[in-house]
Amino acid sequence: MLTENDAAQVFDTILSVPGMNEPVKIDLKISRKNVLLLSHVIERGLLENNGSPSLLLQRTAEENITELKQLSTDCLSRAGLTELNEKLAGLAAAKKQ
Repeated sequence: MLTENDAAQVFDTILSVPGMNEPVKIDLKISRKNVLLLSHVIERGLLENNGSPSLLLQRTAEENITELKQLSTDCLSRAGLTELNEKLAGLAAAKKQ
């Protein structure tokens, strides 16, 4: 079993492989339902779990995290789901209170 330090070194190695920062064009056609789910998964994945982000996110530059957030926003916008997502988030926040 890998220790946290070993896992961090593996993540650092993978993220520093040549070409990992090169942009990749991806042409996707997915349903609006899956766009909404993908956005939710990205948001949940970026949230801190029990006060600390995942080991991979700890090793990720803030600019990459910002880029993921922007990807989520762009997908919602292109699918015409920005307003719906905001309303769902409002309902979820109201439920927690």
